Amino acid sequence: MNQNELKVRGARHHNLKNIDVNIPKNKIVVISGLSGSGKSTLAFDTIYAEGQRRYVESLSAYARQFLEMMDKPDVDSIDGLSPAISIQQKTTSKNPRSTVGTTTEIYDYMRLLFARIGIPHCTNCGRKISTQSMNQLQIQS
Repeated sequence: MNQNELKVRGARHHNLKNIDVNIPKNKIVVISGLSGSGKSTLAFDTIYAEGQRRYVESLSAYARQFLEMMDKPDVDSIDGLSPAISIQQKTTSKNPRSTVGTTTEIYDYMRLLFARIGIPHCTNCGRKISTQSMNQLQIQS
């Protein structure tokens, strides 16, 4: 299987009629078509719903009891599915600096994650920055 694409096989949800589609990963992809042709059904009711369902399924039974389990979409298979985020198509903020991270509130969690696991480096020379004791600071000055 090609790891660079999402493969949907036999999607029959709502007005989709047993379609097969390959969507490239790590690219900006536009799903276009006539009104009522199944664009939103493919994006939200099939791909996003399956990504969300798989995520919730991977959680512990204790965590799952607090979340609503989504129904499995009517599809033969979806391969190469990455974790999915869906943003409602409405204006939620007048701030022109809003990003996907701030809109979905994942930015705060990413900041915490990188603060814990990240390794800071000097922006000038590129060397790793590490903590120093009082003795090391006194020796340098």
